[in-house]
Amino acid sequence: MIRRPASPSARWRIVAWMVLVMALALAVVVVMVRGLLLTSVATRANNDVSQEIGEFRTFADDGIDPETGRTFTSTARMLEVYLSRQQPGSTELMLGVLPLEGAVIEQRGNLVSGPDVYDPLTDPVLMQRMEQASTGVHSSVAGTIRWGRIDIEVNGRVEGSLLVLNFTETEDQEAEDATRILILVALGALLVTVALSFMAAGQILRPLRLLQQTAEEVSDRDLTARIPVRGNDDLARLARTFNSMLDRLESAFDAQQQFVDDAGHELRTPITAIRGHLELLPLKTPAGQAETITLLTSELDRMSRIVNDLLALAKADQPNFVQPDNTDIGELTLDLDALAQALADRKWTLTHIADGVAVVDRQRVTQAVLQLLANAVQQTVVGDTIRLSSEFVDADGVPSVRFTVADTGPGVRPEDRDRIFQRFARGQGKTSGHAGAGLGLAIVHAIAIAHRGSVEVGGEYGEGAVFTLTLPVGDVRQPVADDLVDTEKVTVG
Repeated sequence: MIRRPASPSARWRIVAWMVLVMALALAVVVVMVRGLLLTSVATRANNDVSQEIGEFRTFADDGIDPETGRTFTSTARMLEVYLSRQQPGSTELMLGVLPLEGAVIEQRGNLVSGPDVYDPLTDPVLMQRMEQASTGVHSSVAGTIRWGRIDIEVNGRVEGSLLVLNFTETEDQEAEDATRILILVALGALLVTVALSFMAAGQILRPLRLLQQTAEEVSDRDLTARIPVRGNDDLARLARTFNSMLDRLESAFDAQQQFVDDAGHELRTPITAIRGHLELLPLKTPAGQAETITLLTSELDRMSRIVNDLLALAKADQPNFVQPDNTDIGELTLDLDALAQALADRKWTLTHIADGVAVVDRQRVTQAVLQLLANAVQQTVVGDTIRLSSEFVDADGVPSVRFTVADTGPGVRPEDRDRIFQRFARGQGKTSGHAGAGLGLAIVHAIAIAHRGSVEVGGEYGEGAVFTLTLPVGDVRQPVADDLVDTEKVTVG
C-alpha cells in the first residue's frame, strides 16, 4: 500500500501564504524603487545637459568679448571664454570642438578627469550618433552617457560645436547599491514576517485546536466538554456552532438514557408480574386460567400504553414532534367533547367554545386535552362534573387559545402542582382506582412546550382541579382557493 506524504499543517499553509503575499509586495516595492532611482538619475542628467546647452545658447546670442568689449569675432574665442567661466559638475564633460582648426577645448568634472579616463572623441559610435542627432544616450565602457550638442554656424558654415556629456555610471551604481540594501531589508522583513505570521497563525488556529481537543475528550459517557468562546469572529461563531452541536448531542443522549431508564423503571414490575402468573398458570383450574389470561391481557395493554407514552416523550425534543397547521378551534372543541363522552360516566359540560382559527397541531392538541380529560376521570367518580371549554385570550401580549378542563374531584395540593408534570409523578388522592404510569401529564407538558405554550393546574384543594393548556395562535395562513369551477363557452347554433 502506497502511503501518501503528509500534507503541511494549516498553520504552515497560513504562514506560506502570508510570506508569499509579503514577498510579492516587497518585490514590487524593490522593482518600483529601483526604477524610480534610475529614472531620477536619468532625469537629473538630462536636465543638466539641457541647462548647459541653454546657457551656451544665451551666451552666444548676447556674449561680449571681455578683452574688446565687442561681440565675439572668433568661434574659438567664444568657446574659450565660455568654457573658462564654467564649473562643470563632477560627472560632466564639456568639449568645445573646432573642426577647422583641429582643436578641442575641454572642461572636465573631477570624476571624469585623469590620464586613463574615457575620451568620447575616440569613440566612433558616439561620434556617429552625435553627427546624426543633437541629443541622445550612449552606453560606453565608462557607463551610460547622456549628451547634447549645439553647433556654431557662421555664414551657413559650422565652425565649431559645444558638446556636453554627463556620465551617470556613479549615480547608477549608487542607485543599484540602494536597491541591494533595500533587498536585504526586504529579506529581513520576510524573516520577521515568518516569525510573526507563525505566532499569528497559532493564535488564529487556537480555537480549532481547542475544538480538536474537545472533540477528543467527548465520549459516549461524557458530553459535557465545551470550547471557551471569546469575541464574535468566524472562529468564535464556529466554536459556538460546535458547542450547540454538543448541546444537541448531549440532549439526545440524555433523552435516550432517560428513555432507557424510564422503560426499565416502569416495565420491570409488569414483566415480573406476568412471569409469575405464567409460571403458575399450569397449576390453575380452567376458570383460574381464564381469569389469569384476562389479567395478563390487561397488564400487556398497560405495558403497550407505557411504551407508547415513552415513545411520545422521546420524540418530544425532535423538530417534527408537532406539525402546526390552520385548525378550526370551535370544530376541535366539539370533537373533544364528543370523545370525552365515551371516557366514563360523568356529568360532561361544555361551557364555552372558541370561534376562530389557530396554527396548532390538531392531533397533538387532541392528545393533550384528552389526557387532561382522562386525568380528570381518574380523579372523580360517577356523578361528578367535568367541564371543558376553549377561548381565545391575550397571554402576556401574545394572542393565544386556551383549553380548560375543570373537575369536582379532590384537586391538587399546592406543593404537588409543579411536580405532577414530571415523568412518573403521580398526584395524591385518586378516587377511580386506575393507577397510571405517571407519564400522561408529562406528555401534556411536552406538547405545550413544543407549541411554545404552557400548561398549569389551579383550583382550590379539596374542591377540584382546573387544568389550563395555553397555546399561541401563531400566524394564521389565509386559505387558498384550489377548487375552481371550470366553465365552458357553449355556442348555440
